[in-house]
Amino acid sequence: MRKLLISLLREPIMRINNKFSSNPDKTKIYNALSKLFNNIIEDPGNKGLQIEFDNVKDKFIIFSDQHKGRRNGADDFTHSAANYIEALKFYNSRNFSFINLGDCEELWENHSLQIVEPNKEVFEAEKLFLRRNSFIKIFGNHDLYWTTSPLAKLELINIFGAEIKIYEGVILTTAIGDKKLHIFCTHGHQGDEKSDGNKLVKFFIANIWAPLQAYLKINPNEPSTNSFKKTIHNEIMYEWSATQKGTVLVTGHTHQPVFESLTHLEKLYRNMQIAQKNHDEILFADYDKQVRALERDFTLVTTDYLTTSPSYFNTGCCCFADGDITGIELEDGMIRLIKWEYDASGLSVRSVLDEKKLQELF
Repeated sequence: MRKLLISLLREPIMRINNKFSSNPDKTKIYNALSKLFNNIIEDPGNKGLQIEFDNVKDKFIIFSDQHKGRRNGADDFTHSAANYIEALKFYNSRNFSFINLGDCEELWENHSLQIVEPNKEVFEAEKLFLRRNSFIKIFGNHDLYWTTSPLAKLELINIFGAEIKIYEGVILTTAIGDKKLHIFCTHGHQGDEKSDGNKLVKFFIANIWAPLQAYLKINPNEPSTNSFKKTIHNEIMYEWSATQKGTVLVTGHTHQPVFESLTHLEKLYRNMQIAQKNHDEILFADYDKQVRALERDFTLVTTDYLTTSPSYFNTGCCCFADGDITGIELEDGMIRLIKWEYDASGLSVRSVLDEKKLQELF
C-alpha cells in the first residue's frame, strides 16, 4: 500500500514542498548579504567571525544541511549519518577546522530535545573539533531556534558539554601574494521570506509535510550528482558574489552542490564550449553524450559559461537520498568540492569532485 501511495503522491507532494520551500527576492538577498559581510568586517565577533588564515598550513572542512532529526521516516539525515561521522573522524585526525554552515539540526519538524539521543554519536564526532577550539557553528533557517530561544544556551551546553556561540557567518581571509582573498561563509537563507520560517511555512512543515514524509519515507533531496542547472536562489547568490572584488561566497541552504559558480551539468556545458572552441570533436562528442544522459530533451547550450566568474560555491548537503554527503575543503592552497559515499561493502569513501587553486579565484 505504501509503495502505491508513494508512486501516486510523490510528484504532487514534491511540488507542494517546493512551493513552500523557497521564494528568493533578489533585492533582499543582495541587501542581506552585503549587510552581513560589512557587519563582520566592521564588528567581528558580533554576527560573525573574521579569521585570518594561512592557506598552505591551515585546513577547513565546510559541511551544511544535515537536518539531524529523530531517525523516523521524516529524518532525511538517517541514511547519511554514518558517512558524516566517518568524514568528521577523518578531518579531525588531520587537524582540520570545521565550519558547520547551518540547518545542522531540523528544528522545524522536531523539538530540540527530541534529536539529542538519536544523534548522540553524531554530536560526539562534532565535539572532537570543539575540544580543539576548531569548531564554528553557523545557524540556518531550520535551526534558527538556537539564536531565538532563551533555553538554547543551556541546551547547547547539554549537547556539546561546553558553551558555544552561534554565528550568522564567518569570513576567512588569506594573503595570496600581495592580494587578500575573503571567503565569506553563511547559510544562504537570507532574503527568502519562506526560508526565514514564517508561521505558515512552519505550520506546513511540522503538521503536514513531516507526518506525510514519515509515513511515505520520501527524501526530497536529489542524488549528489544531479542533472539540474542552478536554482534561482543559487543564481542570485552567484550574481551577488560576482560583484564582490576579492571575495568568494560559500553557502549551503539549496542542497545543490556548486563549484566555481557551476553545477555538475553546467560544468559539462562549459566543457562542451571549450571543446567546441578548440575544435576538439572527440572531446565535444564525449561531453555531449554525458549531457544527453542527464538531459533527455537537450538541444543546445544557450548560456556562455566561459565567462562565468568562479566566485560562488555551495556545499550541497549531508542528507542526499542516496546517503552521500558533499562539502567544501580548503587545504594546501586549494578549494575542493568533495563527496563521501558508501562503497560496495558499505564503507565510507571520500572522493574529490572538483578542485581549484585559491590564487586562480581572482
